[in-house]
Amino acid sequence: MVEVATASENALDGMNDAARSLATVAEAEALAEKLGRVRAGIGRVIFGQDQVIEQVLVAILSGGHALLVGVPGLGKTKLVDTLGTVLGLDARRVQFTPDLMPADILGSEVLEEGEGGRRAFRFLPGPIFCQLLMADEINRASPRTQSALLQAMQEQRVAVAGTLHPLPVPFHVLATQNPIEQEGTYPLPEAQLDRFLLEVDVPYPDLAAERAMLLATTGSRDVKPEAAMTTAELLAAQALIRRIPVGEKVLDAILALVRGARPEGTSNEMVRRVLAWGPGPRAAQALMLASRARAVLDGRLAPSIDDVRALAEPVLRHRMALSFSARADGIRLSDVIRTLAEELG
Repeated sequence: MVEVATASENALDGMNDAARSLATVAEAEALAEKLGRVRAGIGRVIFGQDQVIEQVLVAILSGGHALLVGVPGLGKTKLVDTLGTVLGLDARRVQFTPDLMPADILGSEVLEEGEGGRRAFRFLPGPIFCQLLMADEINRASPRTQSALLQAMQEQRVAVAGTLHPLPVPFHVLATQNPIEQEGTYPLPEAQLDRFLLEVDVPYPDLAAERAMLLATTGSRDVKPEAAMTTAELLAAQALIRRIPVGEKVLDAILALVRGARPEGTSNEMVRRVLAWGPGPRAAQALMLASRARAVLDGRLAPSIDDVRALAEPVLRHRMALSFSARADGIRLSDVIRTLAEELG
């Protein structure tokens, strides 16, 4: 009797697993179709930045934050505004300056006098209490102000006057950084850089894209983005991403890439010679989530090693550093990462 009952339970578990797998496949296919509309909606406003749009969407679908690096005038601010509208998120923008204080971002407590002369403190939330925060030129603020974002980015809550205040769900930070005009800036510390899931390089648009942009943005009609998702749908998509299966070969490739980029634990002479320090475990977590998100974004039901190769630079670039001798020899970090990614099976 016990053996018969056990066999029945195993068969039932197998049927439940199969049903769950079919449900996941159906959800992933529906999400891929919806994300196609999201990309099309963004593409009507942002021209010639397909790879940038893909990587930013990967970061948001993975539940993370992104650092956008590019010269002025490439549409970084426009991209964040468009994402807020298309994804149905409450988006706000903070311009980081040297005199910006933590309270200007987090909020502060004010003393109010009520009826009967009773005084009490009331918390006034700052602009960080939104779902999509654009931290414009984040490296222009002081380290004290930059560090105010650390707890918010990692724990999705802030502490003001000893009281914890949860942030809205979802919460994402898209920060911009100008690679030129570095006078008066404060480089982001490694601890904060590691909080960004991806570092997205924003290049100049090609000729065709720049031509289309000129025609679309200098006329009498201005194209406005339209909502393609809701907040609830985005949260469901982020939950689905974490259920996407990852094959053993992809898992091994992620571990080989991240561990192979650490000069302390590798036999690769090139890595030991040119790198001062390598990525930590958070880089492997970022690669795992981002690979899943990229696969779903492309309409696939499981990530491949090609996803790992494609995301190697934006995931690892801000989590490792060249040695002094390598910088003196003109070696570029992107070339090192590309070499390591090409060695994956």
